[in-house]
Amino acid sequence: MAIECLVLGSGQDVGKSCVVVTIGGKRVMFDCGMHMAYQDQRRYPDFSRVLAATGAPDYTSAISCVVITHFHQDHIGALPFFTEVCGYHGPIYMTYPTKALAPFMLEDNRKVMVDRRGEEEQYSYEDILTCMKKVTPIDLKQTVEVDKDLIIRAYYAGHVLGAAMIYAKVGDAAMVYTGDYNMTPDRHLGAAQIDRLKLDLLITESTYAKTIRDSRHAREREFLKAVHKCVSAGGKVLIPTFALGRAQELCILLDDYWERMNLKIPIYLSAGICYWMD
Repeated sequence: MAIECLVLGSGQDVGKSCVVVTIGGKRVMFDCGMHMAYQDQRRYPDFSRVLAATGAPDYTSAISCVVITHFHQDHIGALPFFTEVCGYHGPIYMTYPTKALAPFMLEDNRKVMVDRRGEEEQYSYEDILTCMKKVTPIDLKQTVEVDKDLIIRAYYAGHVLGAAMIYAKVGDAAMVYTGDYNMTPDRHLGAAQIDRLKLDLLITESTYAKTIRDSRHAREREFLKAVHKCVSAGGKVLIPTFALGRAQELCILLDDYWERMNLKIPIYLSAGICYWMD
């Protein structure tokens, strides 16, 4: 059974991840991301290529389902645009944590683009809420029958809370789309886990595939050494980081170190989205 891939984003770039895979006449859109470097229509995948490739009259007819791997904007940022502006009304799947966190992340990004940068509004907060009502949340390792021929299953990916690798199968043809994943456990998330599977296609994230880095332990040791040196000399350390995932990891790392070293210097977390979600 032939498998065809239409890469709408992130094929040779980091940003707007979106791949449409055709298996046995079924078309699955994996991720629907936004490219954060652009301030015009280039930030979105070129969805018109789907209609051109399939000859379908609309996106709902062209796409069997959309599956989102996690809540980062380069993987989900274009979803409200695709549903509320382009008019896709078919099935959408993501894990329960991703569905819970996605509205906050999408609205935070929308406010940055419109309120702070003064960009033209592409979709509203109401569009985000309407879009999320169309999402069906799924559990890890839950086998979902999209229709009588197509099944999907989510596997734990690490990376961020709720991130999943997606298995899809039609007849005897099967594939996995990893999205972003992490094979090294950290302080608040484990390493990716997936069953042994017989696959015809693997689409894997490979941003750092050719990068050889120091061990996590060595990087953490150097980071803590630099922070300790600065605060011991009366300085202040500012650490810009992602509000979800990386911020929590750094807080745990610093809290453990502070306790071991019996440090009394206060640590402050300033992140609007964290307070908003709380």
